[in-house]
Amino acid sequence: MNKVFASAEEAVHDIPDGATIMLGGFGLCGIPENLIDALVRKGVKNLHTISNNMGVDGIGMGRMLEAEMIAAHIGSYVGENKLLESKVLAGKLNLTLVPQGTLAERIRAGGAGIPAFYTPAGAGTLVAEGKEARVFDGRTYLLEHALRADFALLHAWKGDRQGNLVYRKTAQNFNPMMAAAARITIVEVEELVEPGEIAPDHVMTPGIYVQRVVRSFPCEKHIERRTVR
Repeated sequence: MNKVFASAEEAVHDIPDGATIMLGGFGLCGIPENLIDALVRKGVKNLHTISNNMGVDGIGMGRMLEAEMIAAHIGSYVGENKLLESKVLAGKLNLTLVPQGTLAERIRAGGAGIPAFYTPAGAGTLVAEGKEARVFDGRTYLLEHALRADFALLHAWKGDRQGNLVYRKTAQNFNPMMAAAARITIVEVEELVEPGEIAPDHVMTPGIYVQRVVRSFPCEKHIERRTVR
């Protein structure tokens, strides 16, 4: 089955206002930049996003913030985005911060069909407010619920026309687990190959989890913070 779409615009054509969207990446590494740009051009609103971070001002999800597309966000690290800070303080965006390991496991659980799990992360802190707590072997654990989404927008290094994917180095981050946790997974790939060109034991995300593939072009790979001494 050929899952390749001609453009990023075509790949995101049916994402509606109010959708819940997972976006892969860590900082600016492994982010689906072209899919994000297409979504900005589409102009959808009131999105509920799930991502480790919110990019930086003017790049990645920072562009979605500037276009006032996001109503609520679940993530772990947001310190590089001044616009996000101002929106949260002004009450214009609902932000839920989750410990990074807990966020990763909530997404993984969503893809694995596990509705909830217990973790010690956050016990005894503000993270624990409103959550069920239980003690196991003398240690307090919090009940955390799985995360799923309507759509996942991801970035992979290489993919074939059937959606089998390979990630490169740090770009593995949140992309593989999000691929399994969404109803429709859309992936931009740097290199598009024919089925069979990726060795089976090199496949990191099987095509069964991927519904749409598009070429990642251009692929700029921004640096989040550059220091010159």
